[in-house]
Amino acid sequence: MLRIDRVLGSRLESEYSEEIHRLEHRGAVDLVNIPVADLARRRLLATTRGGEELAIALPRHQKLFDGAILLIDGERAIVVRAATERWMRLEPRSIGDAIELGYHAGNLHWRVRFQGEVLFVALEGRPEDYLFVALEGRPEDYTARLGEMISARRIGVSILDEEVRDGSTEGGAQIDDGPVAEKNHFHHDGH
Repeated sequence: MLRIDRVLGSRLESEYSEEIHRLEHRGAVDLVNIPVADLARRRLLATTRGGEELAIALPRHQKLFDGAILLIDGERAIVVRAATERWMRLEPRSIGDAIELGYHAGNLHWRVRFQGEVLFVALEGRPEDYLFVALEGRPEDYTARLGEMISARRIGVSILDEEVRDGSTEGGAQIDDGPVAEKNHFHHDGH
């Protein structure tokens, strides 16, 4: 198992970009897929696409990001590839619905962002768990609280996929709805 104790830099930084490009042509850049929800973690175990096991333990001042170089030694490189992040887009139909939706999202500590009058909830599991369970109204699932609002069409629902690149979020393929705002407001854990 290879121990990684720091991020060396970004694949886009000029001091690394030419070397990464050269290694890519030789097929010597191994990627490690990290789920977006795990990018903020300092310690984790991961396996590269090439099958190498990594034990990542970063200092407090560093975070993983898409394009982070974990190893580069002239013969090979290991680079982080952030997985696609999915968002459930919830659009309340009235001010009252917006207040109720905001209450539930805050009470449930969902990671959210806002775009105008639309609330985006980060899907940290399968979207079906948020949408279909809510529609079925099973009380054991926290999204069941939105079941009545969704089934009564008090909230419009769609799913948005976004790619994460070098620490920023870019709009990706959207299912069922309009484009992503250029300026998003993010909240997590009360911040």
